Order: sequence, then C-alpha cells, then structure tokens
Amino acid sequence: MLKPFRHIVHAAGYSIAGLIYLLRNESAARIELAAVIVALFWFVVLDRPLSNYLILLVLGCVLFSIEALNTAIEAVVDKVSPEQSQFAKTAKDLGSTAVFFILAASGLYIAAVTADAFGLIALVAI
Repeated sequence: MLKPFRHIVHAAGYSIAGLIYLLRNESAARIELAAVIVALFWFVVLDRPLSNYLILLVLGCVLFSIEALNTAIEAVVDKVSPEQSQFAKTAKDLGSTAVFFILAASGLYIAAVTADAFGLIALVAI
C-alpha cells in the first residue's frame, strides 16, 4: 500500500530536482519563466477570463517540458559526442527547433488574446 505512494513521492522529488537544475543552469528557462509571468500579469491588465489563463499556463507547462527535454538532449549529446560532429549538431538543432515552435505558439496565443481584448478579432469562448 505504501509502495505506490513512496514511488509518487520519489518521482515528485526527481521532477523538482530537474526543475531546479533547469532554472539554475539554463538562462533560457529563466527568461521563459519571466515571460510567462509577464504574460499572466498582462492578462490581468486586459481583464481576461479564466480560460485564457488556463490555456496560457498549459502552454507554459508544455514550454518547460520541451525546454527540459532539449536540455536533456544537449547533456546526453555532450556526453556521447564531446567532439564536434554532424550528429551532435543535428540533435541540438532539432531540440532547439522544438523549443522555437512552442515559443511561437505561445506568442501567437498571447497576440490573439491581446487582439481580442482590443476588439481587433473575436476569439471563440471556451
């Protein structure tokens, strides 16, 4: 009975350790966290509905997930291929591309919510 609970507690500890590593060692992650916080405050200024905040928080979680995977890819590639190689470059470029696309999606969402707040477009309410 306690074994599943112990597993969850250990898994949570590993996740927190990963988040701490990410925020301490990756300036991009710190900048992204700041951007999410600024966007949340911007939504407050725009007086947006709760659904907009929830979507932004989901996008932020996906962003941090992809940033963590990108950091993990870079760490593994640096260990496996310490010398410069096309393999290492391709792996790192693909990880960076994944981060770029979630950043673009998040930016588009923030722009759309802003445009909706100013009456430039009409977003469908969820």
